Amino acid sequence: MLAYLWVAIGGAIGSMARFGIGGLVSHKVGESFPFGTLAVNIAGSFIVGFLGALTSSEGRLNPQSRAFATQFLMIGVCGGFTTFSSFSLQTLNLMRDGEWLYAGGNVLLSVVLCLIAVWFGFMAGAMFNSMKGN
Repeated sequence: MLAYLWVAIGGAIGSMARFGIGGLVSHKVGESFPFGTLAVNIAGSFIVGFLGALTSSEGRLNPQSRAFATQFLMIGVCGGFTTFSSFSLQTLNLMRDGEWLYAGGNVLLSVVLCLIAVWFGFMAGAMFNSMKGN
């Protein structure tokens, strides 16, 4: 039951962060293209990649820390933070508005940049794992 509480708390934190960061980015660069959602998804992909490396069997975390990081940070915070459902709706709305170039750009940029971000995050986590010390 405690795991569900950690996921819920993490989800609330991630959702608030998504709302704040996504809104801030959209306010700064405009809303004609969903840059706020794109920025959140790229950041979330990096974070989940980094945590994925730390929680892997080769990772630095002990089993108790691994469970907490998975439940609270990856499922909770990152799950609440990343916005694939928002991305999907915004892309659909762009298509419905006839903004095919923006819709295609949003799909292409989101997939490519988030895959790159998750890879960079995983590599950063793997480097962190290989460092000497605690």
